[in-house]
Amino acid sequence: MMIPLKHIRNFIVDMDGVLWHGDVPLPGMVEFFAVLRRRGLRFVLATNNAGKTGAEYVAKLARMGVAVTADEIITSPQATAAYLAQHVADARIYVVGSPSLTAELRARSLTVVQPNEESTANCVVVGGIVGYLTYQNLAEACLLIRAGAKFFGTNPDLTFPSERGIVPGNGAILEALRVSTGVAPLVIGKPQPEMMVQAMQRMNGNPTDTAVIGDRLDTDILGGRNAGLTSLLVLTGVTTAAQAEIDPIKADYIFESIGAVADLLTNGSW
Repeated sequence: MMIPLKHIRNFIVDMDGVLWHGDVPLPGMVEFFAVLRRRGLRFVLATNNAGKTGAEYVAKLARMGVAVTADEIITSPQATAAYLAQHVADARIYVVGSPSLTAELRARSLTVVQPNEESTANCVVVGGIVGYLTYQNLAEACLLIRAGAKFFGTNPDLTFPSERGIVPGNGAILEALRVSTGVAPLVIGKPQPEMMVQAMQRMNGNPTDTAVIGDRLDTDILGGRNAGLTSLLVLTGVTTAAQAEIDPIKADYIFESIGAVADLLTNGSW
């Protein structure tokens, strides 16, 4: 079947479940980047995962044999920090999540409260919870939100594709806080279009010449739809072929893996 993508010059690419599972690269990953470089196609890697900074992703890809620049990475913590810096005056932020999230917030000159200063926080930001979530900080976040602190989530992913299988994601923790406070978070990452828009700006792209590649219908593909992009689903992450068939959120094209996308770019009539 001919897949008409010759007009696409820019790719916004998810990482977890698309390029790797944990620290295990998926087949065809290195070839995918090689063909992008060879054909002069631009890309930005856009992830909802809040567990690493952009610089840490650059280093992770280097260990896997792929060289990218900081400008070719955008994370949900970066997008969240940008939003807070622009829209929340005098933010004092209690973080439930990773040191990487804290680092991205501070990189935008935002104030992150120390553990003995929780009562002064006027914002709660949840993201990058894998390995950093405790009942104590979950309870503190609940109390702060109930007292009036604004509630933000870096991303709504209910699950996360680890090396061992599908495990709870950031959205599961947001739901725990929502049901215990009665307050819904403002989520900045996919499927909201903000990250897609920022990524296109970096590539000087627009919806007519940009495609998103992801493994989740409810974040990557819906986020692409919300931004008006062509969408490519790969079946190496959360969404299975059976789910893709029945889900009301539809990708424009479905591939077995990022390697299959690389094959199209290499052998297709591009």
